[in-house]
Amino acid sequence: MGTTNLLKEPVPHFLRTKLLTWTLYALLPIALIHLYFYPIPLSLFPTDQLPQHNNPIILKTPLSPPPSPPKEVEKIQHLETSCDYTNGKWVPDKVGPLYNGTNCGTIKEGQNCMSHGRPDMGYLYWRWNPNQCHLPRFEPKAFLKILNNKHLAFVGDSMARNQLESLLCMLSSVSPPNLVYTNGEDNKFRRWHFPSHNLTVSIYWSPFLVKGLEKSNEVNHNKLYLESVDEKWASELDQIDTIVLSIGHWFLHPAVYYYKDSVLGCHFCPGQNHTEIGYFDIYGKAIKTTLEEITKRRGRGVSGKEINVIVTTFSPAHFEGEWDKLGACSKTKPFSEQEKKLEGFDADMRKAEVDQIEEARMNTINKFRNVRIEALDVTKLALLRPDGHPGPYMHPFPFANGVVERVQNDCVHWCLPGAIDTWNEILLDMMKKWDSISS
Repeated sequence: MGTTNLLKEPVPHFLRTKLLTWTLYALLPIALIHLYFYPIPLSLFPTDQLPQHNNPIILKTPLSPPPSPPKEVEKIQHLETSCDYTNGKWVPDKVGPLYNGTNCGTIKEGQNCMSHGRPDMGYLYWRWNPNQCHLPRFEPKAFLKILNNKHLAFVGDSMARNQLESLLCMLSSVSPPNLVYTNGEDNKFRRWHFPSHNLTVSIYWSPFLVKGLEKSNEVNHNKLYLESVDEKWASELDQIDTIVLSIGHWFLHPAVYYYKDSVLGCHFCPGQNHTEIGYFDIYGKAIKTTLEEITKRRGRGVSGKEINVIVTTFSPAHFEGEWDKLGACSKTKPFSEQEKKLEGFDADMRKAEVDQIEEARMNTINKFRNVRIEALDVTKLALLRPDGHPGPYMHPFPFANGVVERVQNDCVHWCLPGAIDTWNEILLDMMKKWDSISS
């Protein structure tokens, strides 16, 4: 398009000047459009002087890579929503627990330290304070709302029961449950129903998670079959929405280990022709078998119904000397991080399960979106609470007739209320974050 078509007669000088200016203004947008579609290669600019654009530039280069696959998104979400509850300290707290030893009827007698006459109350007034995040107080109504119309199951040994009974007491402060099923010696299989939210809470006794035969008067060692899970809980897996697994201390007992009818070895089995192989690897293998079986059974479900799998990590004991000696666990306040380090046996037990949890978690992220696996990592914060056990108050008023040198002590389980309530505060905080991702 030439400018001569617009000018058919000579024009004065001042008009020529204006015309030249107008022409430059007309050519400038054409030049910019040309640069827009045929840009100067970026390599011609110094890296710190690249031209900036408010609009996207169309380049004659290969297409940008596709968005990250869903599994990568899941990993990012996990990182963004996770909190390192492990590292922190116990700090004084004036508020105290939601319940006491008299207004909750589900506390096992051996953990009801208040009603058994424990004289000091200081162990009730501490809160766990993570270094890098905030741990909110337990909100019973929020817990019930998240698990509305769900089935929550605790599976494991007496530590699983300890955590369950803590949770029941915390929830009972706003909504009392009904005991709807009980079976087994010492109520090892029980089920409660919260009618306010149609929530079912169950406990399954399974100290190894895998198939096992517990020691008896006839056989002085346990038998573990590491290739199979314990069907006493696994047979009802399709009915469970959230499952909390908690084991550990039973692996310290004498045992013979089997895998597909072959003896792998044993732990503390004098007089038997088996190889002593210890229990750390066996403990990890039991966790591995369990998580793989849950993923196999629920990850391939036609309905795709979600299941949350939480593994509460090993909770250390605090015996000082002989278990039946006065003062076996007589501390009255928490350790500081400087006083007590996570190392040795307790660290090895934690590592054996955490390694398997992380492997299983990554496998489910890659393959099964409806199975979520996480660690409820309490080993370190539990290690710092030597004051939280019943000790001699596992029995009512053990010194009613005077102080004695020999007395039974429980330095494994936790007084209720007490430190173990924190396990369920962490559990709720994890569930809140999962619920926010799902919604």
